[in-house]
Amino acid sequence: MAVSPGALLFDLDGTLYTDAGPVPGAVEALAELRRRGVPFRYVTNTTRRSRRLLAKRLQGYGFEAEPGEILSAPQACVTMLRSRGVRRVAAYVADETLEDFAPFDLTAASPEAVVVGDLGDAWDFAKLNRAFLQLMDGAELVALQRDRYWLRGDGLALDAGPFIAALEYATGKTAAVCGKPSAAFYAAAVASLPPGRAAAPREIVMVGDDLWGDVQGAQRAGLAAWMVRTGKFREDVVAASGIAPDRILDSVAQLPSLL
Repeated sequence: MAVSPGALLFDLDGTLYTDAGPVPGAVEALAELRRRGVPFRYVTNTTRRSRRLLAKRLQGYGFEAEPGEILSAPQACVTMLRSRGVRRVAAYVADETLEDFAPFDLTAASPEAVVVGDLGDAWDFAKLNRAFLQLMDGAELVALQRDRYWLRGDGLALDAGPFIAALEYATGKTAAVCGKPSAAFYAAAVASLPPGRAAAPREIVMVGDDLWGDVQGAQRAGLAAWMVRTGKFREDVVAASGIAPDRILDSVAQLPSLL
C-alpha cells in the first residue's frame, strides 16, 4: 500500500550506511526522494564526528548532503548548553567531534557540565573516574545520547548509554539527554524541515534501526516510526520489547516503491 508522509527523518549509521559502506540501494533511494521533492533531514546520535565530517562521510558514500541538512546530538547539545549559559565543559567525546564544541572553554578544571559521548575503545577507568569526580564536585551530567549498542565492523559494541548509566548510578544524578530519544531533539528536527512543507507530526516519519532512540523516541514525540532490518536490527529484540514500529522495512531501498 502506497503512503504519503509529509516528511522523512533518516538515521545514519545502520540505516543509510554501516562500516562496510552504504546500504545497498540507499544512495539511489534518497536521490529519488529528492527528485520527487520529498522533504527529509538526516538525524543522528553519532558522536564520533562533527556535523561537517558527517556531511563529508555521506558525500563520500555518494549521498547528496550538506551540514545544514544534518541534526546531530552534539549540535543539539551545544544549543542546549548555550541556552543555559554554560561556558566551561569537560567533553568526553572523540577528537573529531571537538570542533562542534568550539564555543566553550573545554577544561577539566571545575567544569559546569560533563558531556559524555561514545568514546569506544578510548574509554578506561581513569576517564570514567575523572568524569565521576567532576560530577561529584557539582558539574551537570549531559549525555549526547544514551544508545545501548551499535553495529561496527566486528559486530555489536557498547555505545554511550552504558557509561551514562554507570555515572548516574555512581553520582545519583540524572543525565540531560540531547539526542534521540529526547522529545526536544525530535522537535528541533521537525523545525529544521524546509519551510512551506508543513506537516502534522504523525505525517512525519522517522526511519532508523534503533528500537529505543529511533522508534520509541519518535513515537513518544508524536511522530510515526519505521524500522529497517539493516544495522543492529534483531528480530528477537523487537519481539520481546513491547515496542511496535509503525512499519518494518527490509531497508531504505524500499522507500521509493512505498511512497
